[in-house]
Amino acid sequence: MSAYPNATATATASAATAPSSDDPACGAPLPVLGRDVTVPLVTGGEVGYAALDYAASAPALQRVWDDVAAYAPYYGSVHRGAGYLSQLSTDLFENSRRTVAEFLGCRPDDQVVFTRSTTDSLNLLAAVIPDGCQVFVFETEHHASLLPWRDAAVTYLNAPRTPAEAVATLERALASRDPKGPALVCVTGASNVTGELWPVRELAAAAHTHGARIVLDAAQLVPHHVVDIAELDVDWIAFSGHKLYAPFGSGVLAGRADWLRDAEPYLAGGGASRKVARRADGGVEVDWHTTAARHEAGSPNVIGVYAIASACKALTEAGFDALSAREQALVARVRAGLAEVPEVKVLSLFGDDAPRVGVLSFVVEGWNSSHFAAALSAEYGIGVRDGLFCAHPLVRTLLGSDPQDPGECGAPEAEPGERSLNAIRVSFGAGTPDEHVERFVRAVRELVSDGARWNYRTEDGRCVPDRGAVAA
Repeated sequence: MSAYPNATATATASAATAPSSDDPACGAPLPVLGRDVTVPLVTGGEVGYAALDYAASAPALQRVWDDVAAYAPYYGSVHRGAGYLSQLSTDLFENSRRTVAEFLGCRPDDQVVFTRSTTDSLNLLAAVIPDGCQVFVFETEHHASLLPWRDAAVTYLNAPRTPAEAVATLERALASRDPKGPALVCVTGASNVTGELWPVRELAAAAHTHGARIVLDAAQLVPHHVVDIAELDVDWIAFSGHKLYAPFGSGVLAGRADWLRDAEPYLAGGGASRKVARRADGGVEVDWHTTAARHEAGSPNVIGVYAIASACKALTEAGFDALSAREQALVARVRAGLAEVPEVKVLSLFGDDAPRVGVLSFVVEGWNSSHFAAALSAEYGIGVRDGLFCAHPLVRTLLGSDPQDPGECGAPEAEPGERSLNAIRVSFGAGTPDEHVERFVRAVRELVSDGARWNYRTEDGRCVPDRGAVAA
């Protein structure tokens, strides 16, 4: 219970001034910042920016921004200070922890640890796994979940081509492991490359049948679907605020407390320590916290944490069923539009009928992906992502080709005489207006049929408009 309930109400009663979802300038269920930003086109004039790179960083919800702005004058140190604002900020921080726990359906004994990001969360978990732990991870993972386990015995599993094959592959790997030692499975909930949903419940059941634990990388799942840690029966969930419409650099690791409680603190310092005293031999004796604070040393990012809690509330109140239904309509529109262009190949592990969130990657015959993405931006005001999306083994598997073709504009990884293997990713969500999707589909069609209207060159490894050139 807050020591200052009235002040808490004052600091958090902010969303009343946010535009409603019926705001015609928004054209989406949840208004986001940047919806009225215009950008220049190389061909002349300006256009409203179409942010279609949600999988990298989703724009902040207007609700989140308003909540943070209302709290900002009350900002103070967390867990440190007897003053009014410090007490208020501490209360806000811990209430945010409870909000996130409720959002994730955490079990009574679970801990919610605030981190910097999904990457930080999974590195934290990698730091606390018991000695001798065997880790199993598919090669299809984002680097945030593929790479942190370097101090463990890691088994990398080949890319499956169906959800059933994913479960069978994991079953075989776990059946051959040493059954006496601890084991951990790390798996994504939705691919950051293809958007495809993974069979999390089935993988969790396989892990537990063979005495292993499982952590879910939910970075691309939590903005689009209800994620319930108890229902999925996973041991931990990791995600980032900046994928969830919450800026300011915070993340979450939520789940079982025992490995977290038994390990040395992820960072040593104030906040993680409960008592520090000099020993008779001249050393220092430390009594560490056993709660989530054990791994939250230093002054916490209260703004970032509160932004996550605000986003959790906004998504819950909007209703995931309605948000998901609209998003699936946008997915269908994009897929149908891309299917009308024979030169476009959409990347997929599980096939065209696999359920997915609002994330799709593709390549265009005759185009380097960086060149195509640059033209979308410069000529249409559309922001997408190109490259390997911090999932290099997966994208290389999906592209299935050797880099032997001549390089083109914007091929940053290409050696002389080689082609950079890269793709284009379009991603969207609750803040995406219909017009952005329609503009994207039209732009793809026009670029493939008519070509770029401007000349481009490589600058610092990126494909950019040649400002000294005339139109192509």
